[in-house]
Amino acid sequence: MAQHGHHVASSQKALMLEMKSLQDEPVEGFKITLVNESDMYNWEVAIFGPPNTHYEGGYFKARIQFPVDYPYSPPAFRFLTKMWHPNIYENGDVCISILHPPVDDPQSGELPSERWNPTQNVRTILLSVISLLNEPNTFSPANVDASVMYRKWRDSRGKDREYIEIIRKQVLATKAEAERDGVKVPVTLDEYCVRTQVPPTDDGSNLLYDDYYDDEELEEDDDDEDNNEDCCYGEDDSGTEDS
Repeated sequence: MAQHGHHVASSQKALMLEMKSLQDEPVEGFKITLVNESDMYNWEVAIFGPPNTHYEGGYFKARIQFPVDYPYSPPAFRFLTKMWHPNIYENGDVCISILHPPVDDPQSGELPSERWNPTQNVRTILLSVISLLNEPNTFSPANVDASVMYRKWRDSRGKDREYIEIIRKQVLATKAEAERDGVKVPVTLDEYCVRTQVPPTDDGSNLLYDDYYDDEELEEDDDDEDNNEDCCYGEDDSGTEDS
């Protein structure tokens, strides 16, 4: 029992520090709140679809549920918004290596190093989820039909548009929810990649962002013609041709 109490105390402290860090320096494209002010273990996440991808303009809600022994065990990440994606189950659960416990499971095709470890945190999870939206892993899909459809789109170099049409419909369907919640969804790269205002005395706090975004911003200045490369989470074939 004492062990359980120790886990609760240390995980609550870890979560409070992470929440403060994410409020001080938000991850671009995300808004995080507690589902209930008295419960540190359930977080609500609003995800904004990155510009220049098929998810542009989307407002997707999700929940992160943390175990009492966090960060030694991974949280669960579930979309509340309907998502059609190779790595998202029908019930919204996200299937991603970083959220799998660090056990050796040769059947999964995942290396133990790709799985959860206590150095991971909410920030790395959010960036992994955004990356997954744009670049599905079709090796072990959670939604086989979506995976087949995605591969058809990819292999036809965008000519087979069934996968993309479903995503665009889902994105449009989120607009009403954003209006209901009074949320303005960022649709331009400038709005999406707004840098956090950090006090000048706080030297090291922008390092994460500088490393992650500077290259893209340079490209944006150099080459405005190719929007796909400008996106924070750019990907080839991101469907800007007529979506």
